[in-house]
Amino acid sequence: MANNNGSAWFVAGFIVGGLVGFAAGLLLAPQAGEETQAQLREKGIELKGRAEEAALEARKRAEELREKGQVIVEEKKGRIEEAIAEGKEAAAKKKEELVAKLEEAKGKVTAEAEA
Repeated sequence: MANNNGSAWFVAGFIVGGLVGFAAGLLLAPQAGEETQAQLREKGIELKGRAEEAALEARKRAEELREKGQVIVEEKKGRIEEAIAEGKEAAAKKKEELVAKLEEAKGKVTAEAEA
């Protein structure tokens, strides 16, 4: 997740830097003010469209990763539940074995005490 956040900041910085650089280039170019304003408007609209497309793509990718993460969590959850069930079953069997051994030992001690 930290990597995705860094990538988002990089993309945002890249876009802002591009806009600032482009605007500075247009403002410093030897053109009439109206031509420069028209170019700025056109490029602003174009860059806005690109930014919206990039944002949409980022949202789609984030949604895909979220869904993939949920699938992984559900798989792990199922495995954990299976492991818990197996552990409970093994503990119950071991308890039965120990109780049987205890009863057997108790019977032997009782028999020896009576003898």
